[in-house]
Amino acid sequence: MGIHGLAKLIADHAPSSIKEQDIKNYFGRKIAIDASMCIYQFLIAVRQDGNVLQNEDGETTSHLMGMFYRTIRMLEGGIKPVYVFDGKPPQLKSGELEKRDTFLTGEQENIDKFSKRLVKVTKQHNEECKKLLTLMGVPYIEAPCEAEASCAALVKSGKVYATATEDMDGLTFGTTVLLRHLTASEAKKLPIQEFHFSRILQEMGVTHQQFIDLCILLGCDYCGTIKGIGPKRAIDLIKQHGSIEEILENIDPNKHPAPEDWLYKEARGLFLEPEVIDGTTVDLKWNEPDEDGLIQFMCAEKQFSEDRIRNGCKKIMKSRQGSTQGRLDTFFTVTGSISSKRKVGGSNNLTVIELYWCMYVYVCIYIYIYIYIYIYSTHARYLL
Repeated sequence: MGIHGLAKLIADHAPSSIKEQDIKNYFGRKIAIDASMCIYQFLIAVRQDGNVLQNEDGETTSHLMGMFYRTIRMLEGGIKPVYVFDGKPPQLKSGELEKRDTFLTGEQENIDKFSKRLVKVTKQHNEECKKLLTLMGVPYIEAPCEAEASCAALVKSGKVYATATEDMDGLTFGTTVLLRHLTASEAKKLPIQEFHFSRILQEMGVTHQQFIDLCILLGCDYCGTIKGIGPKRAIDLIKQHGSIEEILENIDPNKHPAPEDWLYKEARGLFLEPEVIDGTTVDLKWNEPDEDGLIQFMCAEKQFSEDRIRNGCKKIMKSRQGSTQGRLDTFFTVTGSISSKRKVGGSNNLTVIELYWCMYVYVCIYIYIYIYIYIYSTHARYLL
């Protein structure tokens, strides 16, 4: 579920914190990807088309097809993905999901409306995708609890550039950069949305803890919400009162009743201090694909086309050759004043394209000087 209505609220109240990007802008970047969200996307995409991809034994294989080709697409774009899988769910989340299951039971209209939520990512889905990633040479991590929280820990430790997920609670966990639509189907032609957390807080005028309280008011996976308080009212109340405790002291409990035994403090604690991996101890390695292993698993066991899998292996190998080229912004730190026109976007850093132009000019000057010295030293005696 993530945080209800948060993306639109950010677009309305912190628009410059969002940038639309193309996949080519992430060349050379290491990105932590919410694996369960990816697998879920692959499963519901096939479900919406009315066709379920299965092998001859009746086993669903759409998650493997999606994971294989979307990962190759990222590798071809120069991205170094690391998938993070969910561990055990927090007790609060389990209780909230049970309430939703009770709400959905027996009501066909609600079942139709929330049919996507009925799609479950199973342990078998996860294990098969882990095996596939290992054979592809792509690293994965098993989070102790919520994948988004461990993705945020990897970002904050500097191991990766961003968290890629469709759930906005990656921001609530404090990831500095969040990417949406990175793993979306190319057919949808959705630009990648890049959210910058520090700018969100700055433009909204709130602290991280106040942002967490705002997300709880909007609706999260851990507890219910106050009746009659929508997104606009929620942010106004947070700015006015600063915390949920103060809000409860200043609103009419008859008009806006809070849930019985509301566990908002516990939810806040899960966002502030989640159970995560130690990002500083993680060693990420991208290896060569095991082509024979992929053929055995994807073709012999899951009945995928051998030609397509071998072609995919070639693309992975080709992408590895190209990935040895690093990003220019990993070698240069750009400082200095920038005109007011450049500051509209809220960033004082040069773009990747500008860095490439700087490098190009530098190389041209170097070549010119080298040629000049060579000609002068070779023909100097004729000039005397």
